[in-house]
Amino acid sequence: MSLKKFKAPKKSLGNLDAESAAELLTAATDVALIIDRKGVVRDVAFGSDDLLKDVRGDWLNSSWEETVTVESRAKIKAMLEDADTAGDPRWRQVNHPAKSGPDVPILYRARRVGADKRIVALGRDLRGIETLQQRLMEAEQSMEREYSRMRHAETRYRLLFQIASEAVLIVDADSRKVVDANPAALQILGSASRRLVGRTFPEGFDAAGQRAVEALLAGVLATGRAEDAHATLRSTEREFLVSASLFRQNESSHFLVQIRPVGAEASVSEPSIAQTTMLEVLESSPDGLVITNVEGDVLTANRAFLDLAQLATAEQVRDKPLDRWLGRPGVDVRVLVGNLRQHGSVRLFATTMRGEYGSSTDVEVSAVSVANADPQCLGFTVRNIAKRATGDVRNGRELPRTAAELTELIGRVSLKDLVRETTDVIERLCIEAALEITGDNRATAAEMLGLSRQSLYAKLRRYGMGDLADDD
Repeated sequence: MSLKKFKAPKKSLGNLDAESAAELLTAATDVALIIDRKGVVRDVAFGSDDLLKDVRGDWLNSSWEETVTVESRAKIKAMLEDADTAGDPRWRQVNHPAKSGPDVPILYRARRVGADKRIVALGRDLRGIETLQQRLMEAEQSMEREYSRMRHAETRYRLLFQIASEAVLIVDADSRKVVDANPAALQILGSASRRLVGRTFPEGFDAAGQRAVEALLAGVLATGRAEDAHATLRSTEREFLVSASLFRQNESSHFLVQIRPVGAEASVSEPSIAQTTMLEVLESSPDGLVITNVEGDVLTANRAFLDLAQLATAEQVRDKPLDRWLGRPGVDVRVLVGNLRQHGSVRLFATTMRGEYGSSTDVEVSAVSVANADPQCLGFTVRNIAKRATGDVRNGRELPRTAAELTELIGRVSLKDLVRETTDVIERLCIEAALEITGDNRATAAEMLGLSRQSLYAKLRRYGMGDLADDD
């Protein structure tokens, strides 16, 4: 973008004296420097006391290069050279050492002015922008965590909705249209999903049953509760007990309708077969499944968990504490149970599984608290990741690629090593982001990161990023 200059500066500004010009420069920028031909700061003005208090040292009569950090000195030289060019000089970010805390980033533009060819450098304090960027990043991370939590909650809802033995319908309170229905409702009402969803409820019951259900829904909508209604299905002449509750979602009201058969026929129903099939699948699952009480004592476990624990029968684990086999004794299971009580679910918790005869296996644990069960219980899935971990063994110098991988190291390496690797991960991610933004232009990426090209190339070699054979 080219500079838009005054059309008639002499006429517009008149005989502007030096004092007035100095006041304008101070008011228009955060910092203004007057630099001689040798690059020495001969005068300086700060637009705010905060910036003056934060920067280190007295810049007056010091070389401009000496006031910045080492990696920014190449940019100072470039700005001094660009000040003589006929075109518009570039804005460049440099960092000044601070009295305490992180360096102070300043965006400068320099131009030679006057007969004595002194340089005027105008700077903008970027700390406010960095604070906004940090807040934006934190907001994005918070939204991602919230989205992940909602996605997991929806998955649990869909699972419970599908395997429930009772027929369950979601009905729009205004239109009385069926919004969703589980497999048990499809079997009872004798309709395919595409036909039942979208139909008006209570269609399918006899006249008396429809009036009873309408009265039930009206009572729930008016008072929040109503007595269950008896209704007979017209096609099979079977009698059912209908109950409903009201909830709001996306600023609209919906009914959660339950339909239960009345009489001895209700004891044998097709959904019980689906539940039996589900239990058989869980028992045969290649991932370990164990259910405990709220204290962490095992109630039951499937075959895969018994294999990891090197045991033969479920009776050998029943009523025993789970941390006898899972994780560090008294540590990992206690952390899992604490998180389940607070959040309701835990996902991809990395730990180890100890066998009864001394084996040790790397595993990932996901868990959920089933608060509505009687009694309340906790469910854990234990996945063997030994082969995956073996394929990802790190040597002493290789670093984790993502922040998520660092969590797997907790409890396995010291805090000092973990902090060092965290710093390396952040540095690598910043370099990758800069290269992506600049289209792999390493010179521009180095400038964006406040590094010299040599420093950037050294870091690229360290992390094994890109082919440096063609670089200067």
